[in-house]
Amino acid sequence: MPHFAKPLLRNSIIRNLFRSMKRKQCLQYLKTLRTLQYDGFTTVYFGETDIPESLVTGEDFSDGNFMPTPAWCIVHAGGSQGWMPWKYRMFLRDELCIKQEDSLFSEFCDVAKKTYGKCTIVVKERRQQDEMKPREDKESEAQAHVPSVINLRNITCCPEVAKSYGHKLLSLPSPYSYLNPLDSAWSSLKWFIINNRKEFCLQSIDGVYSYQYILFSDLISKGIERINPSKWRTLTNKVRRWENYYLGKFS
Repeated sequence: MPHFAKPLLRNSIIRNLFRSMKRKQCLQYLKTLRTLQYDGFTTVYFGETDIPESLVTGEDFSDGNFMPTPAWCIVHAGGSQGWMPWKYRMFLRDELCIKQEDSLFSEFCDVAKKTYGKCTIVVKERRQQDEMKPREDKESEAQAHVPSVINLRNITCCPEVAKSYGHKLLSLPSPYSYLNPLDSAWSSLKWFIINNRKEFCLQSIDGVYSYQYILFSDLISKGIERINPSKWRTLTNKVRRWENYYLGKFS
């Protein structure tokens, strides 16, 4: 038993230290977010999700014969007022087509400024950044830590670019993804695709061959439209209650 106790104890200590560090980062994030909201900044959540081709086609791989299929990446943003009035982007992601859009974040910041004025743009921290050491100086107690560049899979988000348009860029610590209503919006979109994909299919017969066409763009657009401002307010209100809980319990 003593032989196994040391590694178990060490793992437990490391796990507790990690949780403590992430909780501190989360509180820094929440305090900074609330301060910016009181200063008149509109909170906007910016991010992306993957839509596998198999989700759209409804292919069944339960027999174990899984074949890798292409995936589409959708980039969009929203908040308590609904989706941003900005044309969302879709990218085909596979080994042959990976396109890094460095100018897209600047375009988004420009639209956000024209629409809402100054904004707090919240993006979700990626797993690769989990090992960042917490800052112990006074500045870290007042502001959430933001890396010099936050790389989503297709988009590079730069705090300096956001600042040039009068915005603030905040990074939400990855274990607290449920504090981002955009994740729930993506889930609603995927359920819409699953439940309604047959309505966006066309059948065509050419001689002895039969073809099936899926109106993919129309399916995505309709799914996004279904998440209306009322649903967005429900999602953001739920996040707000969680924020109040953490601020009240751990501050």
